[in-house]
Amino acid sequence: MCEDLGFEKLLSEEGFFARLLSRSPSGAGREPLYGPELPVVLLTGGPGMGKGRLLRAVRDHFAAKVPVVYLDCGSPVYAHRAAPEPDARSDATEALVEIARRLCTWQGTGGAFAFPRLFAGLAMIATGAADGGPAAVATEVERYEELPQKRALPGLRTGDFWRGVISGSLKNLLTTLAGQALNPYSAAVSNALVEALFQSLAPRGRVQLERIYGGYPGAAGNPQHGLRDLAADFQAHGEGRELAEGFLFRALREDLEAAYASTAGWLRRVGRPGLLLDHAESPLGERLLRAVLTDRRGGQRDRVVIVGTARRADGGAFLHGGLRPEEVVPPAEFRPADGAPPAWPRDGEGAADQAPLANGVLLLRMPLLTGDQLRQETERRQMRVEPEGGENRRRIDAAVARLSGGRPHTVIRLAAAAAAFRMPADANDRDVLEAPLRLPGDGTPQRPVVDVLLQELIMDQLPVKLPTEHHGEWLDLLTHLSVAHDEECADVLLRHHQSGHVNPLTAHHVSTLLTDTGWPSCGRHFIGDFGLRQMLVHRLYGLRPGGAAWYADHHFLRDHYAGRTADEGPPGEEAFGSVIAHHMNHHLVSGGAGDVVGHLADTLPGRPREWCAELLEIAQAPYPGGADARRERAQGLVVAEGPALRRTVDQLLHAVWLCEERTRPTGQETARTLSKLLDLLSIMEFEGAGQLGKVATHWSDLAANEQPLLRCACTEQLGRRR
Repeated sequence: MCEDLGFEKLLSEEGFFARLLSRSPSGAGREPLYGPELPVVLLTGGPGMGKGRLLRAVRDHFAAKVPVVYLDCGSPVYAHRAAPEPDARSDATEALVEIARRLCTWQGTGGAFAFPRLFAGLAMIATGAADGGPAAVATEVERYEELPQKRALPGLRTGDFWRGVISGSLKNLLTTLAGQALNPYSAAVSNALVEALFQSLAPRGRVQLERIYGGYPGAAGNPQHGLRDLAADFQAHGEGRELAEGFLFRALREDLEAAYASTAGWLRRVGRPGLLLDHAESPLGERLLRAVLTDRRGGQRDRVVIVGTARRADGGAFLHGGLRPEEVVPPAEFRPADGAPPAWPRDGEGAADQAPLANGVLLLRMPLLTGDQLRQETERRQMRVEPEGGENRRRIDAAVARLSGGRPHTVIRLAAAAAAFRMPADANDRDVLEAPLRLPGDGTPQRPVVDVLLQELIMDQLPVKLPTEHHGEWLDLLTHLSVAHDEECADVLLRHHQSGHVNPLTAHHVSTLLTDTGWPSCGRHFIGDFGLRQMLVHRLYGLRPGGAAWYADHHFLRDHYAGRTADEGPPGEEAFGSVIAHHMNHHLVSGGAGDVVGHLADTLPGRPREWCAELLEIAQAPYPGGADARRERAQGLVVAEGPALRRTVDQLLHAVWLCEERTRPTGQETARTLSKLLDLLSIMEFEGAGQLGKVATHWSDLAANEQPLLRCACTEQLGRRR
């Protein structure tokens, strides 16, 4: 099933999550991984890597055997629930209440959980409800009625020292305050509630409440002060509210720890409880992660397994405490393809409260699909028998592999769309992007799979820090930037397409937002993910009839760099060795192949090594839509004019362009063409011609093995399956 695709080992009986939760999906005990000090596990990977799918799979596989709660931190529901009482609730408190309520109904081994410590804090912040009067506070506190005390199971007494917290608190509160003229009103309610909480408890419960709330920052061991300060900080909003929310999260975890550490818990409970935080890069998710990491850095210990998601490869900037990139020590990481998870020692160097939060993290790098997994998924989706020899299926497999880069969600969508698709003769991989797809359970008409993927990978996963005014245009901006190479190139396009915008984005802004969203970078392409770039290039060509938007962007850049060709030296980025190469790249793509051939023929004599490097840079370009005559032109089947040197350079340029675009198979035929053309040049009468013989051998070997002639970060992605 696609739900487990790529995660089979992680979810297995002996896999990573079975050991982390100390329980297998079938219920068998497992030697716990790590502990008593646990790392926060962050699943890292950009859009389409399956982070949320893996969290849901963990829940589905394990939640019947150990208490596991899945929480979508990106959902607006928690903010909506908090809105009616903004001084008594927040999205964080609503999320904590959601977790507690689900565990209050846990039906597995050991039974339901109770949250008296959390309840006490929630009851105190309830004093911010409405006008602060006793009736309003009582109504707010009643929302948490089921949290503090676990129901007694038949034949088992439980929770005695928390008995009566709800009824006693409310009764005493209302009795004390009824009919009184209170000034200041909220302070009187707050004081009465603190007294009611402690009066209603048995001695053991009172000791527990004193221990945790006496430890609130600034309480100096006095729990009444701690509870009042908690409420005051929460109602002050800002950093104070974040401190209070984090402390409430600690109270929830202490309630869970107490359920396991008690005599009854030690006898009856198994495994470790787990909190699965999807979209943890959101503001809510980051606050929850920051709270637990800060607590554990300070010495607080509990057995709660925290697994969150992180788009950024480094887990998130907040983990590194504002350190410069060169100062950052990467967190420990686990790549499932490497085998067993690593040992996880917390780095204890330096003062504990000054250590980066990253010390408390283990990054789990989301795995790309292997070639075998990719083929199995495309074969599983086939709707009818393949033609004899399976040529179409092999071509589909290759297209899906290159366009997805092994990104699981992209594989799933492309494989489903291509199940009944037939690739046109001499097809470009991008042709499969037009395959129609109807999503399961979706009543809307089927759409080209490229539209589905761009919606899911781009618009449904907007960068967290993208200003609201740019949400609607984000996809269009990235579409135009698909033809850019470096930041200067991108800035030229952005200034053009954001003309008149009050707060335009710069290339640096966009690059940072892409990194924050988890998209990889490449020194030669501004959109550094090969598959995403192909989807955007395909969309750009189709924005206007006849590829007009495509040609307009390339013409614009061509003209920009034509005005800079007098500049000496490199343009300041890694993409090109010279401004003229950058200019010629856009000229080639926008219909100027003849001029590019003339430039290359004129500049070859006397500089073969530099010339070969420039040829590769010029030819690292996508091909526009429509009929593709490059193969015929490379093989000399299209009549070219001019002397032998120019004709041979013309053929070689188109052969190299075929190899560098990476959206068609090259193989033996193209390898032979490259070798033949370079050998021809090597025996011509110009200075340095003989040096091209070695190039012929090297390039033809690369082409024969489907390898890029000019390597870069995004073409390297095509060969990774980890």
